[in-house]
Amino acid sequence: MAKSAKQVSVIVLMTLFISIVSISALQVASAQGVAVKAEASASQPKVGDTLTVNIKLANAQDIYGLDVTLDWNPQVLTAISVTPQLGVESNPQGVLHESQTYPIDVEDNTQTAGQYHLLATSTGASTPSFSGSGTIAVIQFNVTSLGDTGLALDAELSQRPSGGQVSLVTPSTSVDTINVVIPEFPAVALVFVALAAVSVMLAAAKLRKNVSPNFTRV
Repeated sequence: MAKSAKQVSVIVLMTLFISIVSISALQVASAQGVAVKAEASASQPKVGDTLTVNIKLANAQDIYGLDVTLDWNPQVLTAISVTPQLGVESNPQGVLHESQTYPIDVEDNTQTAGQYHLLATSTGASTPSFSGSGTIAVIQFNVTSLGDTGLALDAELSQRPSGGQVSLVTPSTSVDTINVVIPEFPAVALVFVALAAVSVMLAAAKLRKNVSPNFTRV
C-alpha cells in the first residue's frame, strides 16, 4: 500500500530532527573534550617546600587565543615565578603558534597575591591555529603556612578553524587540591634523641651510685 503524503512528511521531519540532534550532540561532545587543567606537583606539600603548578591545555582543536585565570590562597602559597609557555616554535611543550613576522600578542600576563591572569592570542592570517595538548604556563610557589588551598581556574578559548571565523569556546576545567601538612620529624633524628636520653639517664644513675650518702666532717 502506498504511503500517504502526510506519512511521508512525518517520516522526513523525523529524519531531519534525528539528524539535527545527532549533529548537535557531536558538537557538544567535541566542545566538552577541550580541557584546561591546573596540576600540582604534590597534593600534600610541607611548609618550606617549593610547589610547581602546571596549567595545561588538553584535546585542543583550532585554538587561536586563550584567557586563563588561576586563583589560590595567598596565606598558604606565595608565587615566586611564573613562566608562560606560549609559541610551540620556541616552546615545544607549549601552546599556540607564532612566527617571526607574527609573534603572539600577550595582552595581559600579571601575577598578584593569590591570582595569575594570562590573556594571549596568535596573530596574522597565515598563522595556523593550535591543536593537541600542551602547557600554558608553569607557576612555582613557596609553601608558607599550614592550610588548604583549593586552586580555582577560569578559562575561555578562541577557536579559528582553517579559513573560518574566530569563535569563543568554554572548555571544561579541573584543579588539584593542595593540603599543606606539618613536616615529619626524621626517623634518624628520633633514634639519636632516644640514644641521647638513654645516655643521660645512665650517666645520672652512675653519678648517684658513686656519690656517698654520708659526709665526714673534718
